[in-house]
Amino acid sequence: MLKEFQEFISRGTVVDLAVGVIVGAAFNSLVSAITTYLLNPLIGLIIGQIDLSDLKFQVLGATFLIGDLINAIINFLIIMFVVFLIVKMMNRMRRDGSRSKFDQNGDEIPDPQTEYLQQIRDLLRYQQRNDHNRRY
Repeated sequence: MLKEFQEFISRGTVVDLAVGVIVGAAFNSLVSAITTYLLNPLIGLIIGQIDLSDLKFQVLGATFLIGDLINAIINFLIIMFVVFLIVKMMNRMRRDGSRSKFDQNGDEIPDPQTEYLQQIRDLLRYQQRNDHNRRY
């Protein structure tokens, strides 16, 4: 059982996931600090209240902490924007990596997969024409 656990842990996906969780937690702390110590004072200056976490209202004895909700929304938006930028960058890198390759003469090097698919397409067209000619 210990050997199986060691094999499980040593897989790349598990290690990548662990690194992602650790980096995500550190990034969350950074975003929370930016929101609390930089953005909140700026927003507080605009609305006339220095600390947003103290922003609250009461209805029939129930207290609603609007400031904490605003902090959570700001944190969420910052994190989602950074995730969006990362995904966009990864998609661009993936798309750039799949573009056609060129040899030293500048001629396009055909993708083997594309060549095979074109050959299959041509073969199917040929068979279809022959089947059509036999019927008539």
